[in-house]
Amino acid sequence: MTIADKLASLPTSSGIYLHKDDRGRILYVGKAKNLRSRVRQYFQSSRNQDAKTRRLVKLISDFEFIVVDSEVEALVLESNLIKKHKPRFNVMLKDDKQYPHLKLTNEPFPKVVITRRLVRDGSSYYGPFLPAVLARKTLNLINRAFQLRTCEIEIDGKLPRPCLEYHLKRCLGPCVKGLCSQEEYQEAARDVKTLLDGKNKELAGDLEQRMWRFADENKFELAAKYRDLHQTVISLGDQQKMATTADRDVDIFGFYREGQRLALQL
Repeated sequence: MTIADKLASLPTSSGIYLHKDDRGRILYVGKAKNLRSRVRQYFQSSRNQDAKTRRLVKLISDFEFIVVDSEVEALVLESNLIKKHKPRFNVMLKDDKQYPHLKLTNEPFPKVVITRRLVRDGSSYYGPFLPAVLARKTLNLINRAFQLRTCEIEIDGKLPRPCLEYHLKRCLGPCVKGLCSQEEYQEAARDVKTLLDGKNKELAGDLEQRMWRFADENKFELAAKYRDLHQTVISLGDQQKMATTADRDVDIFGFYREGQRLALQL
């Protein structure tokens, strides 16, 4: 299929486009509210194009596009593709601090915090969150549902009494011996990681199994706890739109269309 044919088949949807050279290397990744309008601009008169764009167009032998649901998803996907492929014509996103991420800390008693700086410290990072208020809302939901600690103190179990967060059922209270074992706390932290990894169905299934197990054992308070957690995870469902940026390769899904063919791209 020629570039002209591809241009004719472009949708008017929001999405990402990837310009490639004659060796299939990605030259540039861009986002667009309207893919058809934006991509066609590259192949029209060069009179109003800057020098960089003119150099880019001369090297383009092919392009691909990925349709997304919204401009926000386009921004996140563009960011991840640029970081992954490092196209020569892109101005790299040098300042990850502009976008908030959630950080699940690498500690014996982990907690979730909002950060704008990604560090190779063994912690798990999730984001970026757009708009930024979504990070705060997600953190509040996690704190209410899974009750991980929010404090900065050393957890050694030697405190005589828990703080207000425990009494408000917003913390498991690992700081006081007998309230929450490290094993129980680690289970809650693993649940949070599973949720942030986007494995909602897997987590919901695990929580439901625990709910019925405790119900069969007549431990109805624990059964009710996992029932509520199960309902919270189910309610998230498709609302969870985030990309993980942990220290590993990232799988990014999108739809790719070529003529009458439609494929899911990984």
